[in-house]
Amino acid sequence: MSSRTNDNATPDADRATPDENTVGAVPAEKTAEATAAGESPAGPATPVTPDTPDTPETVSGSDTRAEDTSEDTGTDGAESGADERVAAVRRLSQSQRRWRAAQLGFCAAALAVALTAGAVVLGALRDGATTPAVAAVSNGVSPQLLASGDLDASVLSLQAHLRAQPKDFGGWSTLGLAYVEQARTKGDPSRYPQAQKALDKSLKLRPDYDPALAGRAALAAARHDFTGALKYADLALKQNPYSERALSSRIDALVELGRYDEASKAADLADSRRPGVPVFTRYAYVHELRGDVKTARRVLEQALATATSRGDISYVASALGQLAWNQGDYRSALTYYARALAADDAYLPALEGRARTQAAMGDRAAAIKGMELVVQRFPLPQPLVELGELYEARGAAGDARKARDQYTLVNAWISLAHAYGVNADLDTALAAADHGDHEAALAAARAEWARRHTVHTADALAWALHVSGRDAEALPYARRATATGYRNASFLYHLGVIEKATGHTGKARTALKAALDLNPGFSPLGAREARKALEAVK
Repeated sequence: MSSRTNDNATPDADRATPDENTVGAVPAEKTAEATAAGESPAGPATPVTPDTPDTPETVSGSDTRAEDTSEDTGTDGAESGADERVAAVRRLSQSQRRWRAAQLGFCAAALAVALTAGAVVLGALRDGATTPAVAAVSNGVSPQLLASGDLDASVLSLQAHLRAQPKDFGGWSTLGLAYVEQARTKGDPSRYPQAQKALDKSLKLRPDYDPALAGRAALAAARHDFTGALKYADLALKQNPYSERALSSRIDALVELGRYDEASKAADLADSRRPGVPVFTRYAYVHELRGDVKTARRVLEQALATATSRGDISYVASALGQLAWNQGDYRSALTYYARALAADDAYLPALEGRARTQAAMGDRAAAIKGMELVVQRFPLPQPLVELGELYEARGAAGDARKARDQYTLVNAWISLAHAYGVNADLDTALAAADHGDHEAALAAARAEWARRHTVHTADALAWALHVSGRDAEALPYARRATATGYRNASFLYHLGVIEKATGHTGKARTALKAALDLNPGFSPLGAREARKALEAVK
C-alpha cells in the first residue's frame, strides 16, 4: 500500500562497476542470466556449470546463447564483502557520533546481513517444500504470494528454469518481480538492479509483454519513482486492461503522487475489472486516506474472509491490524496481528505492528523485545526509529547510546538505498527532523514535496519546517496534511504543536486533544510531548 523510501544520489544501475554495486559476495551487476543459471543471490546454490554467461553484453540481453565461460563465483568474497559493509557503516556512524565497539559490531552486522544479496531467509523453506513447480510461478504471482514464505523457493526455482530456458520471457518477467519483492520484504535494495535487468530481458525477448511492463511499474513504485510507475502501468494496461498488477500499481502511483480523486476512480475501475486481495487492500487504503475508516475496515474484512493462502492472510490481517492501531483500538490490532502470525510466524509487518501495539498499551518490555527482533532481521528506517524511541522512553542505563545507534543505522540504510536507485528523501526527512540534522531534514522534505504532494509529504515538510524554526511557513502544510480527513494521530500532533507555536491556541488544543483521543499511544515520545503541549494550552 503506501511505500516509504526515496532517493537523491543514484549511480547508474546498469553500469558494470563492482566498486559501486557490490553487496556481500556478489556484485549487484551480476547478470540475471548468471543468477538464473543456478547461483543463489549470495553465491552458487548448486554447482555452477561452465556455460554460465556473465558478460555485460549478455546482461543487456543482446545474446542468450550459452557461452563456454567458467568464472569464480565469488564465494570466497562473501566474508570480505560483509566486512566492507560493516566498515561502511562504521565510517558513516563515526561521522556523527561514537559508538561502543560491541554494539556497533552487532548492529552493523545485522544491517550487513539484511542488505546483502545473500540474505536468504532459510525459514522460507520450513514447510518442507524444495522448489515449487516452475509453471506455478512463471504464470505470474501475486505480490502477496511472493511476500510469503515461498518467495525464496520461487526465486531458486525460476533461476533453475531460466538456466535451461533462457528465452522464456515469462520466466524473466516473474523473476524480476520476485526480486522486487525480495528487495521490499528483506530490506535489500541490491535486488532492484537485478530486477530491472530481468524485466528488461523479458521485454527484449517480447516487446510490449504486459506482465513485464507491469513489473517495471512495480519496480518503479518500489524505488519511489511514482511518475515512472504510472507510465509503465498505463503501458501495461494498453496491452491488457485486466492486468491485476498494472491496475494495482496504477492505484499506488496515483496515491503516492497525491492524486487522490484519480486514485479513487482507479480503485473503482480495478475493483470492477479484477476484484481480489491486491485490489481490495488498495481500495481500502484509498478510503482510509479520505477518512472513511468504516468502508476501509469492511473491505479488508471481506478480503480476509476470502483469503486462502498464507501470504494473503498475513498481508490482509496485518493491514487490518494497522488500521485498528491507527484508530487506537489496540485489542483488535493485537487480534489481527495474531491472525497474521498464525499464518506466517515470521511475517515482519505483523511482528512490527504487534510490538508497536504493545508499546501503546504500556507493555514496553515486550515491545522492545519484539522490535529488537524485527531490526535484527531487517533494520529498516521505521522500526529502527521506533526502537530508538522505545529506548529513549525507557531511559535505563545505556539506553541513550542504544537509541543513537538505531538512528545512525537509519542513516546507513538510507545511504545504501540511494546507491541502488531508491529515493529515500521521505525517510531522511522523518528521521532527521526528530533525531538528526534539521537542515538535512528540511532539504529532504522540500525535495520530496517537489516530486509529489501527498498527505505524508505535507506532514513531513511541515514538521521539518517546524523543527527548523519556520512555523509560519509550516502551518499551511500541516493543515494540508489533515485536510483529506485521514485519521492519523501523528499528523494531528504535528498540527497542534505548529498551531500552538503560531499563536492559534484554540486550534492547537483541538488538534492535540484529537490526536490523543484517536490514538493515545501513537508514539513513545510523540504522545508524551503531545500531552505536555495540551496541558500548556488548557
